[in-house]
Amino acid sequence: MQLQDSGIQYSRWDDSSRDEVSVAAVSSTEEASSWERFSRKLCSGKLGIAMKVLGGVAVFWVIFILGYVTGYFVHKCK
Repeated sequence: MQLQDSGIQYSRWDDSSRDEVSVAAVSSTEEASSWERFSRKLCSGKLGIAMKVLGGVAVFWVIFILGYVTGYFVHKCK
């Protein structure tokens, strides 16, 4: 099991009342960033909307066909 390194930087200015905290997570594997980039591309924007619509249509047809086949065998005359 690999641990992820994280860098935390805290800087406080003497003459200002604002504190600045920046946190950066560093991933040890390159696959995670490429997977995040892939999922971000497919799940956002116009392509993401198109993928969701196509997925919804595909799920509709799978359920419709399963219901049709099930209904055929359940209500088949003997």
